[in-house]
Amino acid sequence: MRKYLFTLIIVALYSCSSNKTVDRPLYEILTVNNDGGANIKFYEILTEAKEIRMLLGDETLRKKIKESDINNSSFVILNTGPTKESYNRMKIEKVVETANQIEIYVKDTQKNIETNMADENTQYPYTILKVNSKKPIVIK
Repeated sequence: MRKYLFTLIIVALYSCSSNKTVDRPLYEILTVNNDGGANIKFYEILTEAKEIRMLLGDETLRKKIKESDINNSSFVILNTGPTKESYNRMKIEKVVETANQIEIYVKDTQKNIETNMADENTQYPYTILKVNSKKPIVIK
């Protein structure tokens, strides 16, 4: 009986070993905000350490970006411009890694309007995406 109990304990401890490798996902959406972006539509790819360090000025992003991400990851800012809609309608459909580059497929159904600074209902949605690769990024 003791042999069986001892064998079960050994098997249980062996199966809980920490030799398992954890694969990082290709991308991670860090934030999707309905307001706070710029008043023009643009996509910006941040690859340089100086550019990425600017993101650390944001309190919520500071918690999500590690020091190793600055050298191993690229970041993409997707800004949809001014809108009257109450939420961000830009969606990341898929991110594909090819031999030479990273392809980001974006679907933007945001209804843009002309900028009117006096209108309090105008919002400026944006999305920030972390790509766990330093390959060149193409937005499609």
